[in-house]
Amino acid sequence: MTFLFFFSIFLYLLVTVMLSGVIMIQEGKGGGLGAAFGGDSGESLFGTSTADVLKRFTGWLAVVFLVGCVVLSLWTEVMGRSSGASTPYNVESVE
Repeated sequence: MTFLFFFSIFLYLLVTVMLSGVIMIQEGKGGGLGAAFGGDSGESLFGTSTADVLKRFTGWLAVVFLVGCVVLSLWTEVMGRSSGASTPYNVESVE
C-alpha cells in the first residue's frame, strides 16, 4: 500500500512538471518560450492547429492535476486516521 501511495505521488509530480512545461511552451502575447529560443512561429510540431492542441492538452492535464490533488489529499487523510496518528487538537486539558 505504501509503494502504491508513493508511486501515485511520483505520477502526480510528473503531471505537475508536464503541466508547467506545456503552459510555458504556449504562445502568449510576447511569443512564448519557443520564440525565446529562436523558434519560428511558422514552424509548428503539430501542424497549423498547434494552439488548439496545446490548449486541449493543457486542459486535460489540469483536470488530471485537480483530480489527483483531491484523491491524494483524501488518501493521505485516510492513511493518517488508520495509523492512529494524533491530531494537534487532541490536547489534554490541565485543571
